[in-house]
Amino acid sequence: MTTYPLIPKTTAHLRPGQFWSIPMADGRFGCGRVLRVDTDRPTGGRTRFIAAILDWVGDSPPSSEAIAGSPVLNVGNAHVRLVSFGGGAILGERPLAADGIQPPASVDSYWGDGYAVARAERRFIAGDPQPTSDFRQVSSPLTDEMLRPAPTGRGVVQFDRRLTDDDFRQLGEWFGAYPEMELRAYGSYDHSITDLEFLRFFPTLRKFAADALWDSLTSLDGLRHLPTDLEELGVGATKVKLDLGVLSRFPELRWLFLEGQTKHLEVISGLTQLYDLTLRSITMPDLSLLLPLKGLRSLDLKLGGTRDLRLLPRVGELWYLELWMIRGLTDVTAVGAISSLRVLFLQALRQVEALPDLKGATSLRRVRLETMKGLRDLRPLATAPALEAVELIDMRHLRPEDLAPLVGLPNLKAVTPGLGSRRRNDAATALLGLPLVSTPDDWSQPRA
Repeated sequence: MTTYPLIPKTTAHLRPGQFWSIPMADGRFGCGRVLRVDTDRPTGGRTRFIAAILDWVGDSPPSSEAIAGSPVLNVGNAHVRLVSFGGGAILGERPLAADGIQPPASVDSYWGDGYAVARAERRFIAGDPQPTSDFRQVSSPLTDEMLRPAPTGRGVVQFDRRLTDDDFRQLGEWFGAYPEMELRAYGSYDHSITDLEFLRFFPTLRKFAADALWDSLTSLDGLRHLPTDLEELGVGATKVKLDLGVLSRFPELRWLFLEGQTKHLEVISGLTQLYDLTLRSITMPDLSLLLPLKGLRSLDLKLGGTRDLRLLPRVGELWYLELWMIRGLTDVTAVGAISSLRVLFLQALRQVEALPDLKGATSLRRVRLETMKGLRDLRPLATAPALEAVELIDMRHLRPEDLAPLVGLPNLKAVTPGLGSRRRNDAATALLGLPLVSTPDDWSQPRA
């Protein structure tokens, strides 16, 4: 028999119909539901499930009676961490059929751990403002609905299997009217996307991504068809390492995402107009390749094994830095010397046991620490002279008293304590006397 409240670590105790609380920044609660648990899925059976966010809000955490009849707002693939993000927990179970909820046969969207909180707050705090971007999935044969006008002129058009040449040509003509739209080849579950030669039909394309093509994509040569003023490019991991040399034809590239691609990685040193760079599952001996990127403002290093960060203060003029699950990384001292840094996000760095002295990070206004199990001493945060907001997510090894160094900091305006239970979170909030962090930090904008 399952005991509630439940903070799941795996899907072992998840059952369709269970519901969980989604604490929001204004003190109210949203509600999530477990729709399906596929323990026999090829990957992720122990940690991923099909989740729903309800169109429900309450002043108190959800109960079986309170959520009766509430419709579904969004459905997605989620990791069990989604439940406890921000202090949520499974509180009970209610049959889906009692509310007329039917799990969909297939779900294409994948949520980050903070999606439920962000979506609930968008719905119930922000009031679901008009979207600023568009998303659509296309396939052959193209329909009028797939080619409807884009209301915002921005967003993503995605396909997961190769279209016919005629449909690619028609889609390329549609893109001619929308230079801010991105084309994304994603999935190729039928292994039909083996190369990027279809890009010959997109002579005006400025933004392109090829993701989740592990078993099928064998070459990036088709990128030669794109204009040299390409602005954004994403290349996901593939079984065969692809030659990045073709990237040299895009000297004006501003945004680049690479996952697991290391063949001729040195080409990125020549992309001197880069503004935002993400390297995932890529190991470099140090950061010397990035030194020519004088205009770089955002850097994400995720997975991989780049352990020597001593050159960080000399990389571009960083405003945003994210370090996530880097194997063997123990020392983040260099972060403290980045005077331009505005936002710092450290996540799941298991061997990092100390934060750096941040008095040299004179522009740092927000710090987010997530699942940093080796950190217990938060006193270095108090050395950041401009610190305005701190988010502690899934830091359940900390106690409310560990946040004492943050009390009374002159510029600190908000703290989100994610200490693993509502009781601890409430105690930390009472200690600090500050509201929760309620708005995203737009690191690209200067402080108001």
